[in-house]
Amino acid sequence: LPAAANAIYKQWIPNTNFETSSNWDKGRVPCARDVVHFEKNKVVSVFVKSPHTLTDMYLPLNGELVLASGAGFAAFSGSWDPGCDSGAPVKFMDVEQHSWFDPTLWQAVTPNRELQLGGNIFSVDEERVPCSYDDVVFQPQSSFRVNLDSSRPVIHLRSISLMGQEFSSPEAWERYLQGPSAPLQFHGNGTLQVTGTNCPDKSGCACGNAPDGHRICAALLRASGSQCPAVTCQTPLQPLGHCCEVCGAIIHLDFTPDFDLQKYKDSLVQSLLVQPKYSRVQMAISKVHKPQTFLGLIPQSPTPLIQILLVDDETGAQAGTTAEQLAVDIMEGITQHGKA
Repeated sequence: LPAAANAIYKQWIPNTNFETSSNWDKGRVPCARDVVHFEKNKVVSVFVKSPHTLTDMYLPLNGELVLASGAGFAAFSGSWDPGCDSGAPVKFMDVEQHSWFDPTLWQAVTPNRELQLGGNIFSVDEERVPCSYDDVVFQPQSSFRVNLDSSRPVIHLRSISLMGQEFSSPEAWERYLQGPSAPLQFHGNGTLQVTGTNCPDKSGCACGNAPDGHRICAALLRASGSQCPAVTCQTPLQPLGHCCEVCGAIIHLDFTPDFDLQKYKDSLVQSLLVQPKYSRVQMAISKVHKPQTFLGLIPQSPTPLIQILLVDDETGAQAGTTAEQLAVDIMEGITQHGKA
């Protein structure tokens, strides 16, 4: 179980495939009588899985069509097609706005590309986007375009998989970036850098997305109608790395160099979270950096600490109360067995 829990990849959700209905303004894939329009000044990479017959197609000035085996285009012969009588212009949607730092565009998957579903574990918002030691997956047999605008010149990753290839060394990734497809897939002022290295610290590594926290929160607020969900508890909390206030409990732990974050997380899950009374509680646990100031004015080096965030699905005045009880149990365990 612990090994499986460690091996989580972050997979990009949108694609720019020709056969994806939502990529077209009519909400359907173009058919024989249609005239296909790609905006001439929009750069795009489009994966085509199957053969298509079209009346006409206007291509962009800069882009690529990536054809799977057997895929291609033919001119419409003029014979009647019962499923396609519109003859309307069908436009490819603008995909320039798909931002790397939008948590709604990522999902956690296991190494065999299965969705990581359910469970009592979740991530704070900054960690829903790939962190510095994460593995990133773009689905095979798909094309994409991602905006890398960032507050950092370089965005570090452990590895990246795209078009069925995995890149886990800086040299191999650098060669890919020099190729023809990379500029069509990635744009913006940031650069992705593959390191091929794991987090070297068993007490965990901070995600590294704090400089782009404002981008992450702006994307989440756009998706939710520009405001955080209403909280019903009297004293809501603001977790580090999270965009909105929550009802629940936060524990901040100091730690020694030999503290094992994964081991501690597993022990909390197996000893407390599995209890029926806590079945409705969710936990996010990770190393974070807490900003520090001297006398409340002069910025100092941020302090690393372990943050345990606990929330539940209670409503009204009861919101957060079960999470609070779990926090009490965790603190009792630390009091009794802290050194262990």
